[in-house]
Amino acid sequence: MFKSVLVVCIGNICRSPVGERVIAEAVPGLKVGSAGLHAMGGQGADRAASEAAAAQGVALDGHIARQLTAELGAGHDLILVMEKAHRDEIARRMPQLVGRTMLFGQWLQEGDTDIADPYQQAAQVHHETVAQIRRAGAAWAARLKPKE
Repeated sequence: MFKSVLVVCIGNICRSPVGERVIAEAVPGLKVGSAGLHAMGGQGADRAASEAAAAQGVALDGHIARQLTAELGAGHDLILVMEKAHRDEIARRMPQLVGRTMLFGQWLQEGDTDIADPYQQAAQVHHETVAQIRRAGAAWAARLKPKE
């Protein structure tokens, strides 16, 4: 059983904060965080991402971007990345973490689906991305919830 999950994207200001909040809300008691491979450290969530998330019931208030490090990754049982390329980068930079790294979109109907970066895209792209993250997060939550 997983006790902690880290959601990872590039900047940690759009996708991973949404994924973090979706899973944390769906699985109470699970330690959930987020980070970026090339994080915009110290910044809050992107405004367009925050607005799209809020419109779908996901609050990104108080989020602060942080960089993925080997130490941070090692502190989590499962690392969920938004794209296959992110897993490849983790394998190159932090090979000790690759065994605990999976795709956030793993359980989407399309299977092994990348969740594309909406950064600096139109508002509609952000809304679609949040919806995709919510679907993928619900699928993960069903697998991460403790069995009763």
